[in-house]
Amino acid sequence: MAFRSADPGKVSRDPVVHHPLFARYYARVSVAAETRMGMGGVRDRLLSGLSGRVIEIGAGNGLNFTHYPGAVSEVVAIEPERRLRQLAVRAALRAEVPVDVAPGAAEALPVKSEAFDAAVVSLVLCSVRDVPRALAELRRVLRPGGTLRFFEHGTGGGRVMAAAQRGLDRTVWPRLNGGCHLARDPVAALRDAGFELGPYRRLLMPEKGPRLPTSYCVLGSARRPDVRETGAS
Repeated sequence: MAFRSADPGKVSRDPVVHHPLFARYYARVSVAAETRMGMGGVRDRLLSGLSGRVIEIGAGNGLNFTHYPGAVSEVVAIEPERRLRQLAVRAALRAEVPVDVAPGAAEALPVKSEAFDAAVVSLVLCSVRDVPRALAELRRVLRPGGTLRFFEHGTGGGRVMAAAQRGLDRTVWPRLNGGCHLARDPVAALRDAGFELGPYRRLLMPEKGPRLPTSYCVLGSARRPDVRETGAS
């Protein structure tokens, strides 16, 4: 196992969070979205081709677990919310690949450096407290050249929608939705964190119907640079 104890001098916040009302709501809505919004197909595309040891950040209720391909040797799934983590433990029992579910914060992952071949974030960067720190942790735990797969929602839809997203972020939205923010830019955040962006595509969720503040999504991959490829010391 690649777990380590979090450094108490490094972490200033309790890595375990408790959003019981949001967790219950999310557990119901996310299951319905698998078919009604086509999320099952998105999860297949997100995880297709992965292999080796994978760390998934913000695993929620574990809906990704049954979509991991057989070439994955192990998934370490980090989830800070208690109720969602309990549901993820149950989902892990139904997975076809080994899944270990553990508490932890994205900003201080309780695992060893360079221990994983790939990392997965799925509707996570909207709600972490410190995006740059969380992405720095992802770079730390990935091996050089390791892959990051992401499916995130963020800012989009033009000036009027973006203004509405920012307004909701400043008022009720994060409080009602487990810390979620609507106006973040996950692609820019990944680039700023030093990841090399691979192919990615913008998509709308749901694909048909009204455009909501949460509709503007991006699905793609990035990688931790391998200094040996660039000749850096």
